[in-house]
Amino acid sequence: MNNPIFVALDTTEPARAAALAANLKGLVGGIKLGLEYFNATGPAGIEAVAGLGMPVFLDLKLHDIPNTVAGGMRGVVRLRPVLTTIHASGGGTMMKAAAEAARDEAARLGVAPPKVVAVTVLTSLDQAAAESVGFGGPVIDQVKRLAALAQASGLDGIVCSPHEVEAVRALTGPGFTLVVPGIRPAWAEAGDQKRVLTPREARDKGADVLVIGRPITGAADPAEAARRIAAELV
Repeated sequence: MNNPIFVALDTTEPARAAALAANLKGLVGGIKLGLEYFNATGPAGIEAVAGLGMPVFLDLKLHDIPNTVAGGMRGVVRLRPVLTTIHASGGGTMMKAAAEAARDEAARLGVAPPKVVAVTVLTSLDQAAAESVGFGGPVIDQVKRLAALAQASGLDGIVCSPHEVEAVRALTGPGFTLVVPGIRPAWAEAGDQKRVLTPREARDKGADVLVIGRPITGAADPAEAARRIAAELV
């Protein structure tokens, strides 16, 4: 991927999303649209951004029984995202069903399938929070366990924090896409992300896709913030 930056547009307004995307076109690799935006705008909201010619990462984190997730994935493919997410904690059968549905629906439509990547442990969870929801042992062990399961289930990659990139890459080898949120330039506030690194640090560790939101979208000049981050990656 020539430009690894996908900007998370934390808005529920299609007009604002389209304006931000247009402002950032050519400066970032794509736009990430999540659950809040999709619930507020539906497929039309996704198409409003994709219609600008920006690659879309549709981050819905599907998590349900295998048949339901497969059906949901077929709907996702019709929106032509380049990346989409499910939860690895849904299990191997669910992940395999999602991957197969994405490939089959894309073949039926004659389009490129999205990369289906699995969320391992949310970057908003630190060790104490992870333990409180039943993740026993160090967070990194849970991430590695779910990464191995995702790869064995036929997924294209996972979502993990930048602190886990090196360990996951050593486990999965090359060619497995590592999508990394929790990216904060040194000059930006961490916000609610607990396990963060700078864009340069994350890339040096082997991250493929950097998900960056508020440091760009919350800046007085989002385009300039994107340029500044891109310059740090050179």
